[in-house]
Amino acid sequence: MGSDPMRLYDTARREVVPFEPGPVVTMYTCGITPYDATHIGHAATYLTYDVLQRRLRDRGHDTRCVRNITDVDDDLLRKARELGVHYLDLAAGEIARFNSDIEALGLLPAWSEPRATSAISDIRGFIGMVLDRGHAYESGGAVYFDVDSWPTFGTISHYDGAEMLDLAAQRGGNPDDPNKRNPLDFVLWQPSAPDEPAWESLWGPGRPGWHIECSALALRELGTTIDLHGGGSDLIFPHHECESAQSEAATGEPFVRHWMHQAMVRMDGEKMSKSLGNLVFVSELRKEWDPRAIRLATLAHHYRTPWEWHDEVMPEAAARLAAWENAGDGNAALDEVRAALDSDLDTPAAVAAIDRAAATDGGVANAARLLGVDLTPN
Repeated sequence: MGSDPMRLYDTARREVVPFEPGPVVTMYTCGITPYDATHIGHAATYLTYDVLQRRLRDRGHDTRCVRNITDVDDDLLRKARELGVHYLDLAAGEIARFNSDIEALGLLPAWSEPRATSAISDIRGFIGMVLDRGHAYESGGAVYFDVDSWPTFGTISHYDGAEMLDLAAQRGGNPDDPNKRNPLDFVLWQPSAPDEPAWESLWGPGRPGWHIECSALALRELGTTIDLHGGGSDLIFPHHECESAQSEAATGEPFVRHWMHQAMVRMDGEKMSKSLGNLVFVSELRKEWDPRAIRLATLAHHYRTPWEWHDEVMPEAAARLAAWENAGDGNAALDEVRAALDSDLDTPAAVAAIDRAAATDGGVANAARLLGVDLTPN
């Protein structure tokens, strides 16, 4: 293991702190809801955790990163209904496109990539645990988590009640649901609409809520407590806040030791999102650009800093890739890259160090490889 600890920003603690896991590092990053193509905002998130894993392995750790697939979800079902296709057929096509994109970008394979539909029995058991411990209730044919029973609700996001209500309304939390005791209570199990998939349960036929899927999969795949959990910053609330509360309510143990979140990529002044339609798709970029340049375009920005996509992003990244390739093999800048990554995964500093070495004819192949950029000629 490295002598000095890696330091990473922890969302819940709101500061950069030592990250000192054991020999095996357990990680969970929220994966795709497969109803549309992979955009550069998704790619930035997964590339961040990819580089983190590469440096942890370089330090001597084994990493086990679980990346789930949310293959039963409001957005997926809505899109399938619009297209007039079965939701699993839509999911299958988008999962194939996603896999093609991330393979092209050179991501390390996920240790496990479980699908939410594989965990229905786990989810039902999990909900039973939360109910038995007095942190959930049945109402209107659904089961809700009782946030008033959980005093630490809000300690990951640190948002006040008004902010949480606003974000819940924006992100599928349905605070106006009349069956809730508190508008911030969230669904664990819900009745299915007539054209939606349904599974039998003690609370009637239905399907799981969004947040419970990740909790059940994380517990099944990695155990009670995870070293590091993350995703895009738009998942801090409600998804990760709710996920943490229900997980700890079910098990009575800490859920996550370290929370890590990726800032949003923006375009035209707005967060890049499917709802706004201001998307840059990886599959489209790959038609024109080397996937290694796409990787470099994202790693030139720090994971905690929002940044704007513009027309010069890819030409700049392609020029950088060419300069690195011309520099050739060797260990130039490797120690600087290691130090930068250990300092809150400072990929811009790592990229700059390789730029300097390449400009002075230092061989940078091994430093680039630590960032997941293979300069070996094809």
